[in-house]
Amino acid sequence: MVGWAIAVHGGPGVDPNLPLERQEQAKLLLTRCLNVGISALRSSLPAIDVVELVVRELESDPLFNSGRGSALTEKGTVEMEASIMDGHGRRCGAVSGVTTVKSPVSLARLVMEKSPHSYLAFSGAEEFARRQGVEMVDNEYFITEENVGMLQLAKEANTILVRIPVISSSFMIIIKNLLQMNGLPISVYAPETVGCVVVDGEGRCAAATSTSGLMNKMSGRIGDSPLIGAGTYACEVCGVSCTGEGEAIIRGTLARDVAAVMEYKGLGLQEAVDYVVRERLDQGKAGLIAVSRNSEVAYGFNCIGMFRGCATQDGFMEVGIWE
Repeated sequence: MVGWAIAVHGGPGVDPNLPLERQEQAKLLLTRCLNVGISALRSSLPAIDVVELVVRELESDPLFNSGRGSALTEKGTVEMEASIMDGHGRRCGAVSGVTTVKSPVSLARLVMEKSPHSYLAFSGAEEFARRQGVEMVDNEYFITEENVGMLQLAKEANTILVRIPVISSSFMIIIKNLLQMNGLPISVYAPETVGCVVVDGEGRCAAATSTSGLMNKMSGRIGDSPLIGAGTYACEVCGVSCTGEGEAIIRGTLARDVAAVMEYKGLGLQEAVDYVVRERLDQGKAGLIAVSRNSEVAYGFNCIGMFRGCATQDGFMEVGIWE
């Protein structure tokens, strides 16, 4: 029997001038969610249950913009997506384009367990949710006044704008010609993603990721978070959840590559994380968290900071933002 380990993230791309009060708010949320996971692991819940439980908690808080507090499309609507994967048997489920499902990650799990498919999207995902009797709310539940203001900024700048997590609009600066996504200019890149990875006391790994995507994104845009092997992956070896520039993560199949270099190159978990962040992101900015079946926990990112926390059965616990 091995010891359990857990990691959570709330996205990279942090403003270096993030006020201390906001930093503490983020750390408190990460700590609370870690403690939810730790309590579940101490009660011997399997890894797949724990990642769903923790991501549901993150989705319910507008601080990190997945679920409640989601980023808005160019039409001012919400299109959320999530995925979950059980490393034991490599079972997975994913959803995209959901607009009224209170917990997208739980719907993703239902796709895994209650449908013949791995991925449902838009009206099909919403219809499936209604048939399964999941909790649904009006689209307005997910929309915050702050994000309405962010969308207006993005439209005025005629660009994709991603709200830096937990920063009020007074701290948002439009930085023109700073970055590009697939050749198109974007302003102030930061993700709208949360995730959790767990290895339980039986050595079973699982991962889950949930997001609302980019502010002012085109309606119908799908990022890396619901794509198995890109934003989320779990197998017998490890569990991985990614966050950052979705288009770059998709091109690099980032989550699967962590497992692949462990399986085929014999790298340890942190070595594998460092390798894919360094070699697979091209010019993209992103980060990831990971656990291994040997109770290791690791993270990596190539931007200024990443909201993250981790804990292990032997008493180690860390919550941080910066390198």
